[in-house]
Amino acid sequence: MAYTSWRGVIGVIKPTMRPGSTEEMIRLLPEGIGVIPIFLDVRKGSRQEFKGAIQAYEPKIKELADQEVDIIMPEGAGPFVMAGFEFEKKIVGQWERKYKRPMVTSCISQVAAMKALKIKRPVLASYTTGVTNTERDTYFAKAGFNVAGQVVVSLDDFQRAGEMSPHEIYAQIKREVLKVKRPDGILMRGSGWRSLECIEWLEQDLGIPVVHAVTARNWMAQKILRVMQPVHGVGRLLVELP
Repeated sequence: MAYTSWRGVIGVIKPTMRPGSTEEMIRLLPEGIGVIPIFLDVRKGSRQEFKGAIQAYEPKIKELADQEVDIIMPEGAGPFVMAGFEFEKKIVGQWERKYKRPMVTSCISQVAAMKALKIKRPVLASYTTGVTNTERDTYFAKAGFNVAGQVVVSLDDFQRAGEMSPHEIYAQIKREVLKVKRPDGILMRGSGWRSLECIEWLEQDLGIPVVHAVTARNWMAQKILRVMQPVHGVGRLLVELP
């Protein structure tokens, strides 16, 4: 292993070819953890693209396993939510046995992070419309949650997710969460939007923990690599490292 990655190497499979979340992930990781990103080519966040994505992951997983990374993270919650919680468990288990690496999807890290923060009634916030509210409810119910509400942040073009301001994202999520009865947490699904700043604003103003796709991924990587280095400024999860 290269000296610059003395704490471990993460292989990530990004569903979309756009900048933003990879830089955020690397910036938040402790020193000594390396990242090798490779990409699918999801462009619209549509149901058709999500349906075809599961098969597209495996050749990329093999590429990363050949590079002897320590963890493989197939990102993109949409394809796995559509496929269902039980299917995800089955296919991830098959990949782990075949390629002999820990595999962590976006959904797996988000579910684990919410349970670590003792969230039971989350509000799900997203910018993707390719997955229906019913499919999200079903997936997270199977994972052990009672979904309190859902927020789909308005977006006229999937590719423009990274152009939304954190202030606009915060305002839309807060407005909708305040309408929900007794939520005990927020899950911000998807890492295409630039929304890390929203985490602490929402936690402070609403008094409930927030799990974000990027912070959940980083928390899970630290957990698997046995690293415990708090990161401040992006919510309770990376400060407390539960």
